Amino acid sequence: MSIQLEKMKQKEECEMRKRMAEEKHKEWLQKKREEERRERERKLSKEMAEKAIRDLEKMQLQEKAEVMYKEWLKKKRAEEAEKKKKEKEKERKREAELQKKKERAEQIFKEWLHNARNKPRPALNGYGFLHGNSAGLYFSHTSAVT
Repeated sequence: MSIQLEKMKQKEECEMRKRMAEEKHKEWLQKKREEERRERERKLSKEMAEKAIRDLEKMQLQEKAEVMYKEWLKKKRAEEAEKKKKEKEKERKREAELQKKKERAEQIFKEWLHNARNKPRPALNGYGFLHGNSAGLYFSHTSAVT
């Protein structure tokens, strides 16, 4: 009986070790799974944070580009307005010069017309006669024979 008892004790010890080993294995497996889950969560949160940073940088870059575009567009419009203003000023100057030229020409014409009225008129009698009098020219036909 004692051998049987000893065998039973050994068998119980063996089963107990087996159960303990299984429990330790289950605990180890559970810890391992928990670590893997935490690692996945950590990686996922890290990826989400990186994605959020990339999205933020992309948005900031886009906003900066939009601001730069608006500044460029504002500058271009100002340049175009300045160009139109200069063209209008040039046109006004040209028109003013033309008007001045026209007024000057009219003034000169009026002066000429006024002076032309006061000038003596040429004689209508013919060659060599001023106001109907002889100018001292003698023709061979009118010379007196002596």
